[in-house]
Parts: sequence; structure tokens; C-alpha cells
Amino acid sequence: MRFTRRWVRLFAMIIAVCLLLPLVRVNTGHDAGASVSVPFRPQFTTLRVGLFFGSTALPSANLQNADGFGRGFDFGFFDSNRNFVPIGAWTNEHRITMLMARNVVWHPTASEGRGEFREGTSGAVVVGSFHVKFSQGFATFEEARTIASQHQGGFVRYQSASQDPFFVMVGNHTSRASAESALAAFGAANVEVFSGTQHSIKVVRTGTNAILFEFDAGTTPFGIMPRSIAGEDPETWFHGFRYHGGFSYARRDGGLLTVLNYVDIEDYVKGILPYEMSPTWPIEALKAQALTARTFAVRSIGRHASQGFDLCVDVHCQVYRGRGHANDRTDQAVTGTRGMYVTFEGRPAETVYASSNGGASENVENVWMEPRPYLRGVLDPWEAYVVRRIQGYNWTVRHTPAALTERLRTRISGFNLSTVAAVRVTERSATGNAIGVTITDVNGRTHTLRGRSQILAGLGTPTLRFDIGDAIWSPGNIFANSPAIPVNPGTQIFGVDGSGQAVAVASADMRAINGEGNSVAVAGEGSPGIGGGTGLVSGQFVINGTGNGHQVGMSQWGAFAMAHYHNLTFRDIIHFYFTNVEITETYQG
Repeated sequence: MRFTRRWVRLFAMIIAVCLLLPLVRVNTGHDAGASVSVPFRPQFTTLRVGLFFGSTALPSANLQNADGFGRGFDFGFFDSNRNFVPIGAWTNEHRITMLMARNVVWHPTASEGRGEFREGTSGAVVVGSFHVKFSQGFATFEEARTIASQHQGGFVRYQSASQDPFFVMVGNHTSRASAESALAAFGAANVEVFSGTQHSIKVVRTGTNAILFEFDAGTTPFGIMPRSIAGEDPETWFHGFRYHGGFSYARRDGGLLTVLNYVDIEDYVKGILPYEMSPTWPIEALKAQALTARTFAVRSIGRHASQGFDLCVDVHCQVYRGRGHANDRTDQAVTGTRGMYVTFEGRPAETVYASSNGGASENVENVWMEPRPYLRGVLDPWEAYVVRRIQGYNWTVRHTPAALTERLRTRISGFNLSTVAAVRVTERSATGNAIGVTITDVNGRTHTLRGRSQILAGLGTPTLRFDIGDAIWSPGNIFANSPAIPVNPGTQIFGVDGSGQAVAVASADMRAINGEGNSVAVAGEGSPGIGGGTGLVSGQFVINGTGNGHQVGMSQWGAFAMAHYHNLTFRDIIHFYFTNVEITETYQG
């Protein structure tokens, strides 16, 4: 049944009035002050964060107590529940270095405390791997420490496989022959030359060959927890950043040191927030970021399980740098959402986010091919307020036919066309993003790129929101007041909902009541949203688009605009970008 022009004009008049309404609070369908409806308790609230691992594993690792935030360290390990288990060993030194049980040499750098030990035997400061070991074990660290202190170069080794696990070690030698010479001086039957195992980890005073302790519990990593002076929450310097929590060290396969930070999830979020969003941004935007970061973290527990931890420290997971640039505002945003998670049907949602979406987010299955009922694409009017502030928001990609043909042949499996003659968007999602692009060669043969990975790899675009050549996408013209006056493509259209509030209307979903009382789609007149032509402009394929990011979930710049220009809360932001989710506090039962 054809939708008559009379009804189009009537509906258009309603739209025209709504366009004059001030933008009001988003109606999310949730009570912003509602209490938790679904109890939720994370499996763990302590996260294991991989600081250095794999190709970045270290030959040695320095720790230093931050001034006024602790003094000295306790030694032990972390159990399966991520609790630190002290073994009674400790040091009052505030600068220590963990290193492999090999011959190593100290290499200082210009930055104090940032030197490292590397394998070798020649240098001003050398730590040898051969020692004299007393065969008698002791039940406690203190017993062994008393004996070790009676010998120059004495220290204590923890050997978990023994009934009495603490042993006295003496000396520091780079060869077995040197250690055997020292052994003879003891003249006792209960001593031997010992050089550790592939799992042994030494602790020395940073920049010296003074060995403080050695740990060997087989494949169980060595755990260290900073000691508190007067009940304060200790902070520790490591590789130029300050961290809360403890640290573990493992020599996976007997190699370099894998270093993890065991940290409470709230402290973890404090170490993410100022690196994922500017600390100067509105507090409600910062709260939304804290909530998404916390939820993403608990959802990602075990993401790097094969490497022995949960999350890494870069954009593959979330950018984490400990205390770093954290300040009172970012800490306030974390504290203000403490224990809150974004949940769907009682489980943490996958709260992904990116810088900007270009004007519309996208259904996750059109990006990563794994549907999520709460990751639905939405038309996003908020970024329009900050376009000039977003670096690289409007972008252009150009290819000559020869260059694009070569790119497609090398990056797209199964692409075997000859020289490209035309590039057209042949399928768009409900929010207008390109999800199908057809390539036609000079012989008329075609190949269609589908989904984000293929389209971005083939065309080199940052997002899926683009037009090709001189084709400008429009969802179809909607007319206001007169069939000769179309509403500008890209203009945000608002309607009035049942509570009298103005709400954004997605043109792709626009409906009206016809003369027979039936709900019908308002298609308007004009292009159905598919680009035409060849895509060539002055001999090049020209692609013009917007946004920076994967276009799934929350737009960080959109969150900024919602909070800064419209005084919307973190709850409003979350409910706008994530469909039918709950904001749930941690179950404490």
C-alpha cells in the first residue's frame, strides 16, 4: 500500500515542530536512581596484569618504594585465589632488583634506578651464579638469616621442596672453580657448591652485588608485597610508573622474567582512567569511562590465561600505567562508581569503547561477527557538538586504480580481479555504515568486501562510515511543511515519546500511522542509501568518512558532549550506548 503524500506532509509537520524543541534528557527507560535488581559478584576482585612478558620479558626488574608510601618488602607467593601468602622472609631495603640466577652485570643508565642487570661476567658490578650452600635447612627465615649474617656475603635461599625450606648461602662467584676454592676454606662436610635452578630468582640491592634473598618454588612465581609503614596504601615505582598492589616474577621455560602486577580492581581502574580519557573532561564522562573500564576488566579475567595473567597494559586490553597521571578528579570518578558494573541478564557486559564513531555506532556482528544483544548500533547526535575538537574526525583516503588493485591483491584473500574500474557501497546497515563494498574490474567482474575487517583492510579506511567518490549517502529525503523542502541529510530528527520528551528518531526505523490506522514505514523519497557511480574523482578513488575507532559500544567523545553540553549523567551515557543493560553494584553477600 502506497503511503500518501498527505500523510507524509502531516508527519513532516510534526517533525518540523519537534526540530524546534530543545534537546532534553535522554529517556533511557531506566530509573536513574533505581537500586540494584540483579545481584552480581565478580569471580575475583584482584586482577593479574602482565607488565612485561613474552618478547618484552626482562633480564632484571627493579622495585623502589615511593616516598611516604611504604618501606621494604615482604616475600612469598600468590595463591589460586590471588591472595598474597608471605613466607616470613622480608627486607627493609627500599630499592631492590630481581634477576635470573645467572652471571649478570649491572648496566647503569642516566636515569637513577633505571639500570638493569644483563648476562655477563665483566663489569664494575657483577653478580655470580655460584655460591657455597650449607646443607642444613631451617624452618624459619629468621633462623637462617641469623647464621647467614655471620658470614661475609651471606644470604638466605628459600627452597619450597624441602621440609625445612630456608638455607644459608655464602659468596658470589662467576665460576664453579672459584666457588670450590671458597668451599675449601670452610673445611666442613656440610657445605657444597650450588648454582640454582632454571626457576631460581635472586633479590639484590639495586645497583650492587649484595644478594639479599633467593627464591625457588619450582613453577610457582615469586611474589613480593610492599610493606606499609603506618597503614597507608603502599605505592611502588617500577619502570618509571607508580603502582598499587604486589608483584610476581616467573622464569617461564627458565628464561627471562615475566612480571605481573597483582592489583585490586578499583586501583586498576584508577590506573586506566587518565590514559583512556583526559583527566580534564567532565566528571560524568569520567564516571562512564570508569564504569566501562571496570566492567571490561572483570569480563576479561583470564584473557591472557595461557601467559599466566588476565590483562595486558596496552590497547589490546586497556592502557594501564598505575598511578601515572591519576589525579583527584580521576580518582573521584572511580570512587563515585565504586563496585558498579554494566550487566546484561545478571552478567557483566562487554563494554567496549572507542574515541569516536563518526555519527553512528554499529551492531557488533557487523564489526567482529559475534552478536551481543546489548551492542546494537545507534545513531549518535552527540559527536556533532565536538567535531572540531576531534583530531582526524573527518578523513579522506585516496587510491589510484593501480594502487588499489595491488592493495586488494595483497590484503584480501581470494581477490583475483584485474585493474579496478569501480568501487561502490552496495550494502549499508540500519545506522548507515558501509557493510558491503563491491569492487568491479575493467572486465566487468566483481568482488564484494563484507564486514569491517575486509573493508578496512581492502580500502584502508579508519571506520565503516564513509561515502565513495561524489556519491553522498542519504537515508532518503524527509520533507517538512512542503514536498519541495527536504530536511537536510544528516540533520538529527526528533519525535515526541509517550512521556512528552523529545527523543532522537533513527530515520531507518521511522514509522507513522496511515489513514487506515496502520503503522507504516516512512521511506521518504530519493536514494535508498546505496552509492552509485564508479567512485573515481579526477582519476582516483576518493573515500570521505568520519570517526576514529571500531564503532562498537561507547563513543568517548560522545560521552564528553553528553556530559559537557547537556549535563547528562554517567547513567544516561551508559544506557544510550549499551542497549537494555543494568548498572549493578557488587553483591556483598
